[in-house]
Amino acid sequence: MGLFFVLGLMFEGTAEVSIVFMTLQHGVTFPAADAEEQATESKFLYYYGIRDLATVFFYMLMTIVIHATIQEYVLDKITRRRQFPKAKQSRFNESGQFSVFYLVSCIWGTFILVSENCLSDPALLWRARDMMTFQMKFFYISQLAYWFHAFPELYFRRIKNQDLPRQVVHIGLHLFHIEGAYLLYLNHLGLVLLMMHYFVEFLSHLCDLFYFKDEKYQKEVSLWAIVFILGRLVTLIASVISVGFHLAGGKNGNPDAFTGNVNVLAAKIAVLSSSCAIQAYITWNLFNDELQRWMEEDAPLQAPGMKKKRTKGRSSRKGTENGVVPS
Repeated sequence: MGLFFVLGLMFEGTAEVSIVFMTLQHGVTFPAADAEEQATESKFLYYYGIRDLATVFFYMLMTIVIHATIQEYVLDKITRRRQFPKAKQSRFNESGQFSVFYLVSCIWGTFILVSENCLSDPALLWRARDMMTFQMKFFYISQLAYWFHAFPELYFRRIKNQDLPRQVVHIGLHLFHIEGAYLLYLNHLGLVLLMMHYFVEFLSHLCDLFYFKDEKYQKEVSLWAIVFILGRLVTLIASVISVGFHLAGGKNGNPDAFTGNVNVLAAKIAVLSSSCAIQAYITWNLFNDELQRWMEEDAPLQAPGMKKKRTKGRSSRKGTENGVVPS
């Protein structure tokens, strides 16, 4: 379907419609203010608007194509070579796809933070802004496209009915927080928190891939749970500190989310509550996954003992049948 938008560029009557889907919208040109800046190009910044939905839709289609390509030419070849059982094959595909996404997002996000001097000037994290650069907006559009594509992907992966609510909540939480940072112009803060979150998730799925390769890495995977919880804690502390600085001294009147002024009590409660909620939810899922994994590992160890005990009981009943003990 995305090919139709590309073909639309070839015709004058449909080119304008295709451009809305394929390029970033709502851009504003700012002329250079100083004489030194006039030698360089004028700044071209972006804000968000209703036409962003068309751009997200197009890149969601592109994400589906990229996802299918990685699945067919990389992950499927590995699973056929390793001959994983069906249950482990599904978990391997999930960890493989997420590992690629988290790695690319971390590299991309780090490049944006460095190029916009967020690491050298941390005050940018809580400084109010009402515009975005091209790379910042494209990053958020791509993130929204990926997580929206995850909904139809649940159907193609044939997720079990009991696992479906957990997957939907997981996707919904990511969309909620990414959209919140995008619409409230908390772009730099949201990017930093996403990078910390994605880096922890990347290492987690990387450990799962090592475990699928060889189960001798089980101890390392169990120790990783502690690192995972510490990562959640660091992310939560960073969000509380950054949001606290950004929304501190709420004396500014006329709150307006469209101009980046969200310095009100409601925004403080909403942002901090959502940050705490997602960290608690992810940690709870970690405990459930580790408990399920331990139960699956203990089941094969208990089965032989139970079978032996049951066989012994049958032989004893057979020997005393009709009250006669064989000689």
